[in-house]
Amino acid sequence: MINLFRLITPFVLKTIVATALLLPVAPIVQVRSSGLALQILSEQPAVAGPKNEMARLKKTSQRWIEVNLKTQRLIAWEGKTWVDAKVISSGKASTPTLTGMFEIQDKYRTTVMRGANYEVPDVPHAMFYDGGYAIHGAYWHNSFGTPVSHGCINMRESAAAWLFGWARVGTPVVVHQ
Repeated sequence: MINLFRLITPFVLKTIVATALLLPVAPIVQVRSSGLALQILSEQPAVAGPKNEMARLKKTSQRWIEVNLKTQRLIAWEGKTWVDAKVISSGKASTPTLTGMFEIQDKYRTTVMRGANYEVPDVPHAMFYDGGYAIHGAYWHNSFGTPVSHGCINMRESAAAWLFGWARVGTPVVVHQ
């Protein structure tokens, strides 16, 4: 059996690497039985952003959660059908809420939320979607509609209880401006 990589001269390999570094796109290098194939795509593949992900989810019948940081609203969807909307409080400027596409990873009826300068016991209906970031009820403030949290998505306790019952582990969460 012939090792095709030994057939590539150092000059050819250096040329491929140098060319790849200068291109705005990533080349695809394939080793075939007939030799080395280099394919350069003319366009970058589309990167799925929150708007694209929401469009995709609306074409399904799947339950999903949209968090609009600009309007401070959370919307529960089933495909393209609006189910309910709730006022939230997202992260303040010094501790912003992350944007992007996530999914519910864990659910706890109550938990303790801890950070650098806080510890809040008995936080109700917590649904973690990215590490320590969660959608949860907040009994310690009534500033819904205003960013005041340490990065989590705070909701009124009754709203968080409803969402906790509606969403499952694995439910997509799309957070955007």
